[in-house]
Amino acid sequence: MPQVSKILIVEDDVHIRRLLKATMQRAGHDVVEAADARQALALLDIEHPDIVLLDLGLPDRDGLELIEPVRRRSTATLIVVSAREDSAEKVAALDLGADDYVTKPFDTDELLARIRTALRHQRATRDEETGVVDVGALRIDLDHRRVLRDGEEVHLTPKEYSVLAELARRPDRVLSHTQLLKSVWGPAQSDRVEYLRIAIRGLRQKLEADPSRPKLIVNELAVGYRLRT
Repeated sequence: MPQVSKILIVEDDVHIRRLLKATMQRAGHDVVEAADARQALALLDIEHPDIVLLDLGLPDRDGLELIEPVRRRSTATLIVVSAREDSAEKVAALDLGADDYVTKPFDTDELLARIRTALRHQRATRDEETGVVDVGALRIDLDHRRVLRDGEEVHLTPKEYSVLAELARRPDRVLSHTQLLKSVWGPAQSDRVEYLRIAIRGLRQKLEADPSRPKLIVNELAVGYRLRT
């Protein structure tokens, strides 16, 4: 059975809003709409959506400024859907608390797939199943700090494990370089991207079937990394 959610679309362009609404409704989801930031925050409190699709170019407030209020007031998965392609904008949105970033023009099937993934992870969190994350032949046991591949334990360095654990706690979500560096190495090392690259290279050597063509830990160019499930 497909998972049905309530989706809040925050988009000032009426044509894109209609497209998103029709796409979400065809997939069986309930939809509420907001054309600006003021309406979005009001509906957030009234409707309690599971997913928020947020445009950044709103008429009354920059969408980036809306991310933190949404994060404070809601546990909804927040997916930015924006025409802004600059990697700095993507990093800013993710660092502020967005869960994902989709660039316009977007593929509706891909967007629906990301929503389905978000709903699966919401359900896993509610069921308290996030202590163990299974990704193909890989099992990450966060409670016991163990990583298994095809049933065999994989020995990681402390930093490699910490990076993998951060990604595993939010699977299929892009984590920016800054987020990962602050979490694993501390705020003072938040610009040492080479530290992160070394850890990612080590993880791929130990976990990927073909480290030169990674399928588990994937790179979002100039933004960060995602653990793909």
